[in-house]
Amino acid sequence: MIKLSVLEHGYIKEGFTVHDALSEATELIQFTESLGYHRFWVSEHHGMPALSFSSPEVMISHLASHSSRIRVGSGGIMLPHYSAYKVAENFRLLEALYPGRIDLGIGRATGAMPLATAALNEGKRMNSQQFPVQIDDLIGYLYEDLPEDHRYAKLKAIPLIDSVPELWVLGSSSEGGKIAARHGVSYSFAHFFGVPGGEEAIHHYKSGFQPSIVRDTPRSMITISVICADTEEEAKNLASSNQLYFLALMRGAQLSGFPSVETSLQYPYTAVEKEQINSRRHLSIVGNPEQVNRGIRRISEFYHVDEIMIASAIHDFEARKRSFQLIAEAMREGEE
Repeated sequence: MIKLSVLEHGYIKEGFTVHDALSEATELIQFTESLGYHRFWVSEHHGMPALSFSSPEVMISHLASHSSRIRVGSGGIMLPHYSAYKVAENFRLLEALYPGRIDLGIGRATGAMPLATAALNEGKRMNSQQFPVQIDDLIGYLYEDLPEDHRYAKLKAIPLIDSVPELWVLGSSSEGGKIAARHGVSYSFAHFFGVPGGEEAIHHYKSGFQPSIVRDTPRSMITISVICADTEEEAKNLASSNQLYFLALMRGAQLSGFPSVETSLQYPYTAVEKEQINSRRHLSIVGNPEQVNRGIRRISEFYHVDEIMIASAIHDFEARKRSFQLIAEAMREGEE
């Protein structure tokens, strides 16, 4: 059976406010939990005006307090910005508050515009090459397993608890898969980013996996963009908002809000812009329930994973909830 999970970016929609976006995220975790979704992750981005949060750990605490079963986590914490010790403290506290429900997804990207990256790292140099060392440190703090010769061997991440948040490495390249394999942790590939090499990344991860204190066996997941509606035509219209938003990002522009369908359909696309949008269509699954069911199963079989995380960015909130509902129902029917 394919497990379904949710990735939430917290878009501030055109015509709406930050408070609306946060309120909708809270309602969405409750709704997707009721539908049987397995995880609900929130992303980390900085200096982007169309996003309502930049602190995953704060958002996780809020969302976990408004739900009861679904796992809640980061997709992800951009570790090179931070001290591994502080991240361990934050997520140990979250795990203490919500035992058995917290995921810690970590990445090595900036998740930020250049100016925000500079501000986050003021007084120090961000060095993604230290990411593997940071993972070692993080595992040592979370599992109280620092080597005797470690520079902080006697240091404990407080609070001291019996359970540990699930640790995931996030990536969009073969190198990410190799890093996750060497450290013996779970791996999630960002298919929706649009970079090639996902199959190779998963292969490197599974073939090179080394059992660790974290995991005995490999576990992988793919994150994809899915938009589902009762008809293919409606789904394509809903997807136009996401297409325009990503087109702006590709061109280095910053939209102040996530565009409505009306704005997206009325936008005067040039021939070059249409080609850019068409070049990304294969990265998303857009259609009616039957089409979405086939698309998700095709992705699962291609990557050889049994868990799919879904990003479904839709301007109309009721249509967004309907999308998640139709996806869950379609996949359940496909299992019968």
